[in-house]
This record gives sequence, structure tokens and C-alpha cells, in this order.
Amino acid sequence: MKIIIAPAKKMVIDTDTFAYDGVPQYLAATQQILDQLRQLTYPQAKALWHCSDKLAQLNYDWLQQLDLHRQLTPALLAFSGIQYQYMAPDLFTAPALDYVRDNLRILSGFYGLLRPFDGVVPYRLEMQSKLAVAGTGNLYAFWGDRLYRALTPTPEPILNLASQEYAKTITPYLAENQAMVTVTFGSLVAGQLKTKATLAKMARGAMVRYLAEHQVTKVATVTQFDHPDWAYSAARSTATNIVFVYQE
Repeated sequence: MKIIIAPAKKMVIDTDTFAYDGVPQYLAATQQILDQLRQLTYPQAKALWHCSDKLAQLNYDWLQQLDLHRQLTPALLAFSGIQYQYMAPDLFTAPALDYVRDNLRILSGFYGLLRPFDGVVPYRLEMQSKLAVAGTGNLYAFWGDRLYRALTPTPEPILNLASQEYAKTITPYLAENQAMVTVTFGSLVAGQLKTKATLAKMARGAMVRYLAEHQVTKVATVTQFDHPDWAYSAARSTATNIVFVYQE
């Protein structure tokens, strides 16, 4: 079973907690993206990033000096958004670290597909960004089926804990009869199930921690996730969607 998660915008450099295992497998493609980003003017980069002047200027300055081979942080620690805070990988046991090394993959617009201990540097680039690279119109076209091929060279079940923006780098390429099951964390609002972004990110992080601590290898076992804030809903779940409802 492979587990896919999205990256986070917020990133840090941490060269002390864990050593990185190696570099991302599509680093040459990442260099192509970097070269293209460096051709952007500041207004073009700010428009691409959809952020404030303060953040845009910081990221634009960083872009000019970014080195893909220096001051590398294991990807699992480099991303520090809400999902990763609730995952708390720096507190994992050795077996849990081995589990995520084998089973967890992070989808990235900049790096393609990351193993947890691939060494990375901070960047700002979402998968849905309309960046034309190497004759393609966007990052989905640029990466094509490469992320899927790296994820499951031999087809195996996929547990989707990523956002839709990132999951659709995988879904078009699934092998025939290959199971891909999405986990939905929703809140009941006026009787309707709604996904609240912050709560969902918190839950996805906690879910990865649970899977790693319990060495879960079968998708069916995911329903046993026992977080006090979430309850599995068999009535709302299907063969391709496991639903947990927030307990107010």
C-alpha cells in the first residue's frame, strides 16, 4: 500500500534532526522548473504565487540563490504546515520512520514525487500553478504520468490523503482494477457533509501518524482510526471513499 499526501506552503531548513537518504529522483526535471522560474520577472512571479508583496519578495530573492544540492532537509521535516505539525514526524519511533520510508509519498509541483527522506530545499510552487515548462502549458502536463510511475512501479493499492489538486496527478494513470481509496474528513453542516480545510489537514496528519504507529498495510484497516475527534461513518463510506465525521 502506498499513501499519498500533499506538500505544504510553509517550509523550513532542518539539517540536524534526521539525515536525508538521497536526492529526489526527478531532480533534473526540477532543475528545468527552477530555470523557468528564474526567467520570471518579479510581477510575473508574484502573480504565479498569489501572495502578498512581503512573501513574494522573500521568495523571489530566495529563488535567485536556491541551490538544489546544498542545505538539504528530509522532505518529511522540510514541510511544516498544519498537516505536518499534527503528524509530528520528529517524534516517530524507529519502526514508524521505517514505515513511512516504505509507504508514504509526498506529491510536489516542484519535485514531482518525494520519498520522506529525500533531501529538499524550501520552494514556493503549487501543482495548479500555470507555469509553462519545456513546451507544456502547466505542471500537470509537464509531469504527465511520471509521478504515478514512481509511486507504484508495480500496481498496488493507494490510500489518498492528498487534496484534489494533487491527487489528480495520479488518478488518470491508474492501472486497470488498481484500488485508490480516498479518506474524507468532513463536518456536518445543516445535515450536509462539508470539508473544512484546517480540520482536514489536522486529521490527515494524525492519520499518517496512526498508520505509521500501527504499521497499517491494508486499506480496510484504515477504518479503525481511533482519534477522539473523528468517527468512521460506514453509512457515508463507499469502496473508494472512507469517510470520517468530525465530532463536535
